Amino acid sequence: MADASFVPDSCRLPSADRPLRLAEFADLFARSAGQPDRVSSTRLRLTLDDDPAVLAAARDLAARETACCAFFTFTFGDGGALTVDVPAPQAAVLDGLERLAR
Repeated sequence: MADASFVPDSCRLPSADRPLRLAEFADLFARSAGQPDRVSSTRLRLTLDDDPAVLAAARDLAARETACCAFFTFTFGDGGALTVDVPAPQAAVLDGLERLAR
């Protein structure tokens, strides 16, 4: 199970659900993402499989994550491109997400 220690106290997802959400990200990344590119302390780029089902699942996961942690910005581009941005105070959360993607 993924380490949830990087999840901020401001997260509105119930504590019991956090490991499940992290597992969803880990599974998506393991099945469908190339190596992450940490562009800056506040930006992470990934390339997901350019498959409609994968991208739909990723968009759904991103929407649910933004609903509980509004500081995330998930931007989907062409060819499976996914950019994740956070404000500087949340860089440690992006560190954790990057670890899930490696």
